[in-house]
Amino acid sequence: MFIYLFKKIAIPGNTRLKCVSWNKTQGFIACGGEDGLLKVLKLETQTDETKIKGLAASNNISVTQTLEGHSGFVQVVTWNEQYQKLTTSDQNGLIIVWMLYRGSWYEEMINNRNKSVVRSMSWNADGQKICIVYEDGAVIVGSVDGNRIWGKDLKGTHLCHVAWSSDSKILLFGMANGEIHIYDNQGNFIVKMKLSCLVNLTGAFSIAGIHWYHGTQGYIEPNCPCLAVCYNNGRCQIMRDENDYNPVLMDTGINIVCIQWNPNGSVLAVAGSLKAASQDKDVNVVQFYTPFGEHLRTLKVPGKHISSLAWEGGGLKIALTVDHYIYFANIRPHYKWGYCSNTVVYAYTRADRPECCVVFWDTKNNEKYVKYVKSLISITTYGDFCVLATKADENQPQYVLVLCNSIGTPLDPKYIDIEPLFVTMTKTHVIAASKEAFYVWQYRVAKKLTAMEINQLARTRKEGRERIYHIDDTSSGPGDGHLDYSRAFEGTRDPICAITASDKILLVGRESGTIQRYSLPSVAVVKSYTLDCRAYQLSLNCNASRLAIIDLSGVLTFLDLDTRAADSTGQQEAGEQLKLERKDVWDMKWAKDNPDLFAMMEKTRMYVFRNLDPEEPIQTSGYICNFEDLEIKSVLLDEILKNPEHPNKDYVINFEIRSLRDSRALIEKVGIEESSQFIEDNPHPRLWRLLAEAALQKLDLQTAEQAFVRCKDYQGIKFVKRLGNLQSESMKQAEVAAYFSRFEEAERMYLDMDRRDLAIGLRIKLGDWFRVLQLLKTGSGDSDDALLEQAHNAIGDYFADRQKWLNAVQYYVQGQNQERLAECYYMLEDYQGLENLANSLPENHKLLPDIAYMFVRVGMCEQAVSAFLKCNQPKDAVDTCVHLNQIADEESKKRTKPLRVKKLYVLSALLMEQCHEQMQNAQRGKVKEKSSESASALAGLLEEDVLSSTNRFADNAWRGAEAYHFFILAQKQLYKGSVDAALKTALHLRDYEDIIPAVEIYSLLALCACANRAFDTCSKAFVKLESLETLKPEQRQQYEDLALEIFTRYRPKHNKKSDLDDVLESEDGKPPVCVATGAPILEYRFWMCSVCKHCMKAKEAGHYNACPLCHSTVS
Repeated sequence: MFIYLFKKIAIPGNTRLKCVSWNKTQGFIACGGEDGLLKVLKLETQTDETKIKGLAASNNISVTQTLEGHSGFVQVVTWNEQYQKLTTSDQNGLIIVWMLYRGSWYEEMINNRNKSVVRSMSWNADGQKICIVYEDGAVIVGSVDGNRIWGKDLKGTHLCHVAWSSDSKILLFGMANGEIHIYDNQGNFIVKMKLSCLVNLTGAFSIAGIHWYHGTQGYIEPNCPCLAVCYNNGRCQIMRDENDYNPVLMDTGINIVCIQWNPNGSVLAVAGSLKAASQDKDVNVVQFYTPFGEHLRTLKVPGKHISSLAWEGGGLKIALTVDHYIYFANIRPHYKWGYCSNTVVYAYTRADRPECCVVFWDTKNNEKYVKYVKSLISITTYGDFCVLATKADENQPQYVLVLCNSIGTPLDPKYIDIEPLFVTMTKTHVIAASKEAFYVWQYRVAKKLTAMEINQLARTRKEGRERIYHIDDTSSGPGDGHLDYSRAFEGTRDPICAITASDKILLVGRESGTIQRYSLPSVAVVKSYTLDCRAYQLSLNCNASRLAIIDLSGVLTFLDLDTRAADSTGQQEAGEQLKLERKDVWDMKWAKDNPDLFAMMEKTRMYVFRNLDPEEPIQTSGYICNFEDLEIKSVLLDEILKNPEHPNKDYVINFEIRSLRDSRALIEKVGIEESSQFIEDNPHPRLWRLLAEAALQKLDLQTAEQAFVRCKDYQGIKFVKRLGNLQSESMKQAEVAAYFSRFEEAERMYLDMDRRDLAIGLRIKLGDWFRVLQLLKTGSGDSDDALLEQAHNAIGDYFADRQKWLNAVQYYVQGQNQERLAECYYMLEDYQGLENLANSLPENHKLLPDIAYMFVRVGMCEQAVSAFLKCNQPKDAVDTCVHLNQIADEESKKRTKPLRVKKLYVLSALLMEQCHEQMQNAQRGKVKEKSSESASALAGLLEEDVLSSTNRFADNAWRGAEAYHFFILAQKQLYKGSVDAALKTALHLRDYEDIIPAVEIYSLLALCACANRAFDTCSKAFVKLESLETLKPEQRQQYEDLALEIFTRYRPKHNKKSDLDDVLESEDGKPPVCVATGAPILEYRFWMCSVCKHCMKAKEAGHYNACPLCHSTVS
């Protein structure tokens, strides 16, 4: 970050100021001082126009009001931003709450205890409660509407500070003796805070400030320190919460007066005075720290005594009260951002997420891609790529460099053990440095990799694409720098402070002012340069001949790397410092195509330098993205980050440098011939292109061609040649209009010439198919039908790409695109539409298998079988039936309702019958054609071959349905009381152990036999149950106990086999079983179902309208 003073306001009557507070939402500034002074000020805000132009806000005061009411020294002012109230108190203990009414501030409430003075006041995070602490130990907590919630007298203590936690559950009270006591929100004492920063400290000290950031804009990383406690002797500690036993400790080296977090908790401002300074010098300073105690900047402030500070709501300004002045300082934050291939990459924090939100905003198409990154350290960009440096894990000191493309897709992550404090990249290398060592990674991004190259990439670590070097080692080339981190953690007396690189060289700046130069890619030390300052930012020009250095205080200097200068002793030393020096510089960028051209930001002005000579400045506060083709692209990050989720294209500004502006003005005023002479004297490809475009506008094709040749624009030369071959002047003008992207004008010209075909061709090139459709509907022609179909399909594709399937269907129907239509129906889950489409397709159509598989995926097996048979794929049709049967098997294992499992088995069997029937019909048709015995035999064999490849299900499709039919029937009969019939039906289930679990079969059989008092059959069922291996020991014990209980009371008698058993076990085979009663059919007359071929006793058939098994109608 960079900071500079920009405004000073004097208080009339030289009244000394004590306190200042800045309303974060409305922008009001309240300041209090001696003799009851209380003023409310407001700086002018930016208009939309100045924002878009990138101008800094005017610093004039727009509102000023003196509030009358206090008589003593006003000591505390604090805002309630949620309810727009101002609370102030003076040395007499008078508290006034002010409210805003029609643009002015009025007294709303007054309170005066008359016993003691108010030392501190604090509103909680949601503005509902205020805590007021008095010097004599009294504490009052009140509500926003003025009611007292509770009060307490902490006897024997002198209070001086108070702070709420973010959840309003904890209150911190700072005592005059330096202790901090932790209370709950009802005023009950919990514990004293452990103050690690005061260890081994002697002498008197007092609390200078307690500020607890409430996380309203998120945290810069998870578990980030947010509670700052500072003492007047310069000692500070920053804690994660009130019980943090490992806080960040700091010794600022100044006498602290006041502290405050910026609005997003990323910077702590500490105001005070230097300890050992004489009184006649500028002794006031404001120091800025990260939440982890790293010093960022120091701002010197004139005057005798600084008393307080306040941040503006956007964190871009700070107000300081010194003596009888208010000073304002502008802050240029060090945002985490970058620019690659028309994409601005920026990061911000959100209150609802612990990660950093990284936005990849394509400024050309105005599209953004969001990525959430934990513990982001920095963003570095080059060309089309971006490197995100992050912490791998909070608990382990490991870091990740993630190489991404311009839409945020991670291409290659690298884990490293050194902290990447400084990162730079070139088109081949990423270099990351800690304070002691630097890591060099030669990255590769291939669009298409062969298998061999992928194997090579896997071995890259071994082959030395990644190397690490300690800053004190003298590397001599590629042999050094293996990936060994043991040396990287050794300390150095002269740490790294900045790095930069080009394709050929790497420069590493050190805190002493030394800059070491290494060659790339070999990473060998070439030479070193000596500076008079500590570099903060280094930047190389496009041919690596000059280096720009910005130091910690914002001074920009330059070093010519290739010249050798003599030092004071006459010795030749490398590098010559150039004469140019600029102050208050916070950003600079070299031109990509000219080594002598650069742009720099100085306060709120942008200067462009050519050969160290400045052009007139441009008022802007933008960050420079890119400088090439005599144009500077700048982005207003301050404005974007006010609403980071909706970046505005107006906040990316292009500035033309003077030579481009002059050439443009010259062409407009004096014409092309004179301008071409000026451009000849000041040649640049961008100026030649400007001349070529101006010549094209006037159809001066000869000059345009010469200019395109000078700027090496081959497409431009070809375009001019094509124009030369056109006869019609109006045709040329239309082509030129299209070249300059004035497509509406070009189309209108084509239509005026009655060349609708060219207008349609133009729109097809642009991909504007909606306009193509409109143009096609205005005329008629034979070729229009094909184009109409193409346009309908292209518009269908447009909607399908955006997942608007319903709109896509309408256009695909008109474009007769059956393939995409099937996809849309599937995505819409419109299976009726998909079925209708399958029915409308001719036999053996190439789309039918795809539609069949769509039906299979959603379990619509009947439609799938129909589609497979239509495209002559009987094996797939059978596989579908088998698949449905397997689903039924799985459902039975899950103990799903038996009726549902039976339905699945019946459906799969019906489909299998349908397959058989269709295949037989097809074979019969072939036999009729060939009408030979051998052909008939061959057809039969072919069908058998198709079905033999499937499992046993194809042979007996109805087995599963039979099993569950009898299983359900036996239970129905048992519940109805037909115990004899139930037993007969249950006995059949013994044949279906492969379908229904044996424990279910024999449990039912035992139950039916017991109910029928057939204890012999019941005993056999129990023997079978007890011998089952699938039972757990406790289940087996339960069966044994139950058997013992039954058979001690009812002894099983061995019955002589009945005639029925003799028939069932005869060698002639089993008789058919009645599907209505479960009993064997011994009569010669019975009813057989035409679909499933199962039988029913003749006397039962009259009671049924449908087959009890397959539910097909009884004929």
